[in-house]
Amino acid sequence: MDFNVKRLAADAGTLFSRAVQFTEEKFGQAEKTELDAHLENLLTRAETTKHWTERILKQTEVLLQPNPNVRIEEFLYEKLDKKVPTRMNNHELLGQSMIDSGNEFGPGTAYGNALIKCGETEKQIGGAERELIQSSAINFLTPFRNFLEGDFKTILKERKLLQNKRLDLDAAKTKLKKAKMADARALAEQDLKMTQSEFDRQAEITRLLLEGIGSTHAHHLRCLNDFVEAQMTYYAQCYQYMVDLQKQLGNFPSAFSSNNNQSTSGAASVSVPILPLSTSLPASSANASSGFTELQNFSGSRKARVLYDYDAAGSNELSLLADEVIMVSSVPGMDSDWLMGERGNQKGKVPITYLELLN
Repeated sequence: MDFNVKRLAADAGTLFSRAVQFTEEKFGQAEKTELDAHLENLLTRAETTKHWTERILKQTEVLLQPNPNVRIEEFLYEKLDKKVPTRMNNHELLGQSMIDSGNEFGPGTAYGNALIKCGETEKQIGGAERELIQSSAINFLTPFRNFLEGDFKTILKERKLLQNKRLDLDAAKTKLKKAKMADARALAEQDLKMTQSEFDRQAEITRLLLEGIGSTHAHHLRCLNDFVEAQMTYYAQCYQYMVDLQKQLGNFPSAFSSNNNQSTSGAASVSVPILPLSTSLPASSANASSGFTELQNFSGSRKARVLYDYDAAGSNELSLLADEVIMVSSVPGMDSDWLMGERGNQKGKVPITYLELLN
């Protein structure tokens, strides 16, 4: 018990001595041992590294998850050591809505089919985004966070110890200056020698830790390369997905037909094919157009491949299934946007924008 009391008294005396030394330094009443320039530079570099690591970490988290409420929720789950519930991201939600609406309109219709294709692409992008977030969290965010919560906290702890050792050293110097008697001076010199040794040892420990910041920079550089590679993969995937989708939609005719707007006399409503979205036709489309013109100008029939599903708008039209091959021919007086299609014993009008002539 007496030992504990003495230990507490000694610690209290040390803290009081440091407080007095620190106060006198602030008011210019005591000398202060300055750290060497190399150690000061290392401390400055460590603080700069910590500052910008925090900034980059925060902004990357905002980039990967713009919703602050979701970020807070994920942070709480992480602190509670619980698995974050799986949720659909915005691309996946949009994609699912498009797919659901496409199925509602009918996957056999041009609009419904296009919605489904767009929805599938959006969900692909959502999956690529999820992979980007997971990869970035493992290879970029986690190493940055580990530095802040691990290595830099150790540096702060050792730097605080160095500060205390410096205050002890300067207090010992002040004590030696004030000592008048020989015995007091001898005791003060012994105390100064001991505190100087402890300060030098702590300065060396701190210096070694601070020099490790160079290795931290090299590690973070590798993490940065991994992050850039993950982004490059993500954007390349998104670009390819959209190029593929654009090719499909560029060849997709926007045909508006309705079975509900037929006249009361029972006459079939007219389906009006609309040109594709692209303003310039590729060479293959031009050749196909030339083939249709030739077929319409001369009698005869040719094989054609169906590009998209088509629902007949009336009894005089023929329903089509994508990729099937039918026979087509021209009938005098027929609208130039249509041909007569034949599949076995079935015949009916078919829109030429849904067809590709075969040699």
